[in-house]
Amino acid sequence: MGLHIVLFEPEIPQNTGNIARTCAALHATLHLVHPLGFTITDRKLKRAGLDYWHLLDIQQHTSISAFMDRYNQAPLWFFTTKAHQIYSEVTYGEDAFLIFGKETAGIDEALLVAHADRCIRIPMYDDARSLNLSNSVAIGAYEFERQHHFSGLLASGNLHRLSWPQLYGG
Repeated sequence: MGLHIVLFEPEIPQNTGNIARTCAALHATLHLVHPLGFTITDRKLKRAGLDYWHLLDIQQHTSISAFMDRYNQAPLWFFTTKAHQIYSEVTYGEDAFLIFGKETAGIDEALLVAHADRCIRIPMYDDARSLNLSNSVAIGAYEFERQHHFSGLLASGNLHRLSWPQLYGG
């Protein structure tokens, strides 16, 4: 199964496009939970995702309740500013569903209360309301990968195309 990024009712196509790009780079599955604030063919969405769409596994769900009915027993982690646990203090198993709410409202509070032990946050100053959604996803996704020693990423042929002496003239 691996890493799953779940967006509950995303509103901004550029954010979702950037997140799609991150998912493609990590071979993470992207779950889009409707309603979306844009169409899946939106030009801004496509542009933000660049030419990574063929690398992506996207699953769409008709509603939050449909998603929860299907994955309620999965290892779900809800990112919210209201949590006490910090995202880097929990241990992600081999499979993890990192869930993020819509840009303007986050995740419904009733769902957070029902899964309080699975709510996590990214630390920031109290005066800051929240981080950008695509930045939050990247932080969470790379923490999952760090905990799994970047398995499959470090062996990529795209890394270290040039040796250190080639890069730095030594």
